[in-house]
Amino acid sequence: MIFENALGEGQSNELILNPHYDTAKGYGPKQEAVLNDAAFDLAKRTISSWEGYAPTPLVLLPAMAAKTGVAEIQFKDEGGRFGLGSFKALGGAYAVLRLLAREIAKAKDIPEPSAEDIVAGKYADIVSQLTVCCATDGNHGRSVAWGAQRFGCRCVIFIHATVSEGRKEAIEAYGAEVRRCAGNYDDSVREAQETATREGWFVVSDTSYPGYTEIPKDVMQGYELMAAEAADTLGTPPTHIFIQTGVGGLAAAVAAQFARRYGPDAPRVILADPDQSACWLETIRESKPTAVEGDLDTLMAGLACGEVSLLAWDVLEPLTFAVMSVTDPDAVAVMRALANPEGGDPPVAAGESAVAGLAAFLAAAENDEARAALGIDANSRILCFGTEGDTDAALFKTLVGRSAAEVRGAA
Repeated sequence: MIFENALGEGQSNELILNPHYDTAKGYGPKQEAVLNDAAFDLAKRTISSWEGYAPTPLVLLPAMAAKTGVAEIQFKDEGGRFGLGSFKALGGAYAVLRLLAREIAKAKDIPEPSAEDIVAGKYADIVSQLTVCCATDGNHGRSVAWGAQRFGCRCVIFIHATVSEGRKEAIEAYGAEVRRCAGNYDDSVREAQETATREGWFVVSDTSYPGYTEIPKDVMQGYELMAAEAADTLGTPPTHIFIQTGVGGLAAAVAAQFARRYGPDAPRVILADPDQSACWLETIRESKPTAVEGDLDTLMAGLACGEVSLLAWDVLEPLTFAVMSVTDPDAVAVMRALANPEGGDPPVAAGESAVAGLAAFLAAAENDEARAALGIDANSRILCFGTEGDTDAALFKTLVGRSAAEVRGAA
């Protein structure tokens, strides 16, 4: 289904329902092998013990809910997460720590050491000789660099041609070496892996591919904490979750957490894909992992991915209710709507990659056919995840018309 929306002038969205959706049978051994309660409990205990940890807020948007004819809209604002500005702090840094613990145990022939001992430098003789690396559009690389600095190892981050200088400098601020590559995000993923293989480094990626699955699981387990915080705060589960997709690790973590909590009563998960890098739209359309090619040139830089994570596909194949495309003007319109709310809603400073899920909902809510297809009505309770704040402050101000500090000051 393709329909015009009311967000950006002349913009349209594509909506595809997933024929494999099955919450009743969707969380079986295949999904448990990727994300499960035991691994999540370890991630939760570890991350919640870090200095500076605090759950991020759920922002209630009653005026927006009334305008769109639903019971409730909740927007989880990740802009304050560990001072890094995005949910990625939960995944990359945690995966660095898990990697270091395994390598220390291997080198010393001991059980995996505690995070406290690693942070204290007890194993600096080993940790200081290790190098972690990854490809990034910005936020994941910042998290990996932050984790490497916190835990004491070396870090090299690969960025592709269109990653902004602001995001590059934000990564360098955590002591990482940043290397810019030609091509798109997927090209930088390949260059990071090839360099790591040659140099004996460790890739800490949020995407998985054949032969590389252990570390992405750690990343996704960290992401689950964000979903668990939301579920704990809400009490009553939402009816719909609209969640943006890059490689899909975030969406899989969110879907998995709610599926394990609520089983057949879990909310419907709708993926929101940038139309210029719509690998999940094509994957759901073809019922198999399907890559999209080209420069993937979307303003939603953190979502500019042409290939899905294979682990995310294992989780999302049965748990995705539908997928929608979102355009760049959609994202800008929603950033402005959150920063300059109507009807008394609190202002939110959300970055361009944070709003695709909410943009997908707002587009669907204004179209009768899309509402019916997704089962949206006056009783619907909508949950969206605002996965970043102004991670590129200059770009945010250009798009919104004022700085994030000015937006927050209006609260």
